[in-house]
Amino acid sequence: MSHRGIAGNNETSLSHLPEEILSKVFAAVSDTRTRNSLSLVCRSFLRLERKTRTSLTLRGNARDLHLIPTSFCHVTDLDLSFLSPWGHALFSSASDPRLLALHLRDAFPRVTSLAVYARSPITLQLLLLLPWPELRHVKLVRWHQRPPTSPLGSDFASLFEHCHSLTSLDLSSFYHWSEDLPPVLAANPETAASLRRLNLLTTSFTEGFKSLEIQQITAACPNLEHLLLACTFDPRYLGYVGDETLLAIASNCPKLTLLHLGDTASLSNRRGDPEDEGFTGVDARISRATMIEVFSGLPLLEELVLDVCKDVRDSCFALEVLGSKCPKLRVLQLRQFHGICLAIGSQLDGVALCQGLQSLSISNCADLTDMGLIEIARGCSRLVKFHVQGCKRITEKGMRTLTCLLRRTLIDVKISCCLNLDASASLRALEPIRDRIERLHVDCVWNGLKETDNFGRSFLNFDLNNLDETSSSDLNTNEQTVNYFDSAEWEGTSQKRQRCSYSTSSQVDFSFMQSNENGYLCSGSWDRLRYLSLWIGVCDLLTPLPMAGLEDCPNLEEIRIRVEGDCRGKPKPTESEFGLSILACYPKLTKMQLDCGDTRGYALTAPSGHMDLNLWERFFLNGIGTLSLDELDYWPPQDEDVNQRSLSLPAAGLLQECYTLRKLFIHGTAHEHFMDFFLKIPDLRDVQLREDYYPAPESDMSTEMRVSSCSRFEDKLNRRPIRD
Repeated sequence: MSHRGIAGNNETSLSHLPEEILSKVFAAVSDTRTRNSLSLVCRSFLRLERKTRTSLTLRGNARDLHLIPTSFCHVTDLDLSFLSPWGHALFSSASDPRLLALHLRDAFPRVTSLAVYARSPITLQLLLLLPWPELRHVKLVRWHQRPPTSPLGSDFASLFEHCHSLTSLDLSSFYHWSEDLPPVLAANPETAASLRRLNLLTTSFTEGFKSLEIQQITAACPNLEHLLLACTFDPRYLGYVGDETLLAIASNCPKLTLLHLGDTASLSNRRGDPEDEGFTGVDARISRATMIEVFSGLPLLEELVLDVCKDVRDSCFALEVLGSKCPKLRVLQLRQFHGICLAIGSQLDGVALCQGLQSLSISNCADLTDMGLIEIARGCSRLVKFHVQGCKRITEKGMRTLTCLLRRTLIDVKISCCLNLDASASLRALEPIRDRIERLHVDCVWNGLKETDNFGRSFLNFDLNNLDETSSSDLNTNEQTVNYFDSAEWEGTSQKRQRCSYSTSSQVDFSFMQSNENGYLCSGSWDRLRYLSLWIGVCDLLTPLPMAGLEDCPNLEEIRIRVEGDCRGKPKPTESEFGLSILACYPKLTKMQLDCGDTRGYALTAPSGHMDLNLWERFFLNGIGTLSLDELDYWPPQDEDVNQRSLSLPAAGLLQECYTLRKLFIHGTAHEHFMDFFLKIPDLRDVQLREDYYPAPESDMSTEMRVSSCSRFEDKLNRRPIRD
């Protein structure tokens, strides 16, 4: 940081740099703790840090808002949605709510982006008494039920009346009625016309927006560029989305660059049945002609998500039109689309002609085969991200060939709910990119973990000749495989449809492999893997994970584990622990999300011979104290019958053994004396209960955390001395 001057003995340090350069340096620092440390160096560093800090998330108690300093006047992105007690009205603890709202306005005069937990309309009404003149982006959060006595649109009325420069509105985590928004948009046409981004993918919806409401919303907001909507495609429901609605969206909002239509059934994100054939038995009312017209009417599309959840058949030709009419398309996600890639002969068709794609996600495609995967890899040679879910007919061989073809670009892969791809098969299929992949999701389906010593030979014998009838010999060597994809016979094959040429980047790169008598051997280390996501059934163990092929991940920093299933009726596990201690083999693992929210059981008294959730939580969390975690998000299992997701005594005792934790977020409720266990964690700085599921409990249980309980715990936490 310092050195001797050339002409003298004066010491030069970072603080001697011109302020313009230092401002650029400070602005490039995003880590909050690093910025806080910089502000403690000297007065000039403090001033520069405050001047360049544009984003701030308040995490204190709402009762202390009057103590906010005025030195953060350059903040433009303000998040008030995580104030404690979480989920309570922002100004409920203030003696003079109006004065406190004006103090917030004065402390942060330049806010352009605001996120707030608005449990009732009064919150926004108070915040906008003196509105921010440049406020353009607003995110509202509410997991509690909408007040039934509130008039339609009252949650949004003050926002649209006072913020005429509003360009972005995010309601994805805000529970409301679908009929609340259209009247407000109609009553404020100027503000509605200024909207560029509208996120209505509200996860708490059961039916979503009706067809007429979608038409009204898009008609009122003709300049939308991003539109995300929760709806239903089931024709058995009134107001379902079909041809008429899709055509209206394309006609009313021709400037769209992002279109995301998600059936409410897709929002739960629960794993399906791998044995399912892929057909729902109900066809969506979306015709091929309509898809062609919609794609032709949205030439600026860069991202398209159609989570239909009802069968869309014969989509091949429509997807070819999508590739030609939307040349900027980079992200595509399809659910329940069939016939997306026919893989007939050597010609590319369907989604394989969307050659500009960088991200592709395919779910529940009943007729997708290994040959289809190969066609997709040949045509979409720029894929960085590939997710496949619920496709029964694809196998390890097809996935391995795809990863060979996309070795130069692919770094993000998800393989889920595919019958022929258990954990071991999925990881073997990814061997060609295991030294490059950065993000990975697999299902922890073990199936015996039988080793296949001759797998390399079976891969070499994989018959690709049916791609081209003119090819006359099997592919038995590396050279023949490469020559196959580079063969001049591609050009000589007659085609009835237009054939797309593809660059040499789609050729197989075998330089990463070495051949021996057993086939190909790859590097055993997942050198660049930094994020790992796992799904696991409620009675399965995590311990076989290293044996499946993930034993060496030297740079893994974050892991998400989702446990799903019904504990009721399940026998007592034969092992005492789920297997979290096995994760200690990853030296850089510091962040974990342990989601047991889709695990269902008995929260109160279980029937004779069954385990209640207390014992299941002990099973899941046993061994977590052996990990060196800095940050933990934990979703307790639930009892659906009483809508209870509460931390148990065994869980609290096991979590307190995580002595390295700095942040702990529990997505549920807890007893006050259980929370006191966490005071024994020496460096714990941030603890919060977040009931971010629907419906969040309306009133606090007499034995669980109330406003006063939360305040007492936070006072104890903040009084402790922290070493750093």
